[in-house]
Amino acid sequence: MAATFAPHDHGECASRVLDEAATRLAGQGARLTPVRRRTLEILLESHRAMGAYEVLDRLAAEGFGRQPPVAYRALEFLVTHGLAHRLQRLNAFAACLHPGHDHHPAFLICRSCDKVAEAAAAPIRDALTAVAAQGGFRVERVTVEALGLCATCAAEGVA
Repeated sequence: MAATFAPHDHGECASRVLDEAATRLAGQGARLTPVRRRTLEILLESHRAMGAYEVLDRLAAEGFGRQPPVAYRALEFLVTHGLAHRLQRLNAFAACLHPGHDHHPAFLICRSCDKVAEAAAAPIRDALTAVAAQGGFRVERVTVEALGLCATCAAEGVA
């Protein structure tokens, strides 16, 4: 989580995620086609959530096509294979920063700059599962999205 909101070597961060993504896909018998790879690179560029049409515009500008299925198929592939997350609140996508590990993170979303950080959600998920079980409900999936301000935006006085 700290890497997203704190200054860091973004090139190393993106390179690590791309390497982990390639390893994960190889283990799943899938591959990172040029459009899928570029889509993941676009999502990794700024650690912020991006809508499908924003991704499509970037892909189109680089010669990958302007039809919406180009972006939607690539994004769906990345989400299905654990390389990106779909953020419901923003109707947007963000690269998974830990693609080598199966996990269910909580998302911390800056409402000003749209940067997204993944936080460990196991304690939240476990607590919710326990409460649900008391009523006979079985939780199958939990998505936690917390909206607020990152330290940079807060320091800039964003209201």
